[in-house]
Amino acid sequence: MPLRFIGIDPHTGEGESPTVWVDQEKRELVLQGWKAGPELTAECAAFEVPGHARGIPEHETLVRIPARMVRLIREACDAVERPHLG
Repeated sequence: MPLRFIGIDPHTGEGESPTVWVDQEKRELVLQGWKAGPELTAECAAFEVPGHARGIPEHETLVRIPARMVRLIREACDAVERPHLG
């Protein structure tokens, strides 16, 4: 899997490292962030979305990413949509 490192949370400290990569082969974003706690997980699982089962499937998870990383996520989106520019 040829991952392309995009960036890390600019306020990263010891043991804190939300990170953004792009899997260039699969054209997917790969995000590392903080685990969502039980309250947020329950709230998200309770949402009813058309065409989507209620709950969070076992093979999926919620990840919290700080808003200060929006620039990095935009850069990752551009890298996935236009890999020839990177």
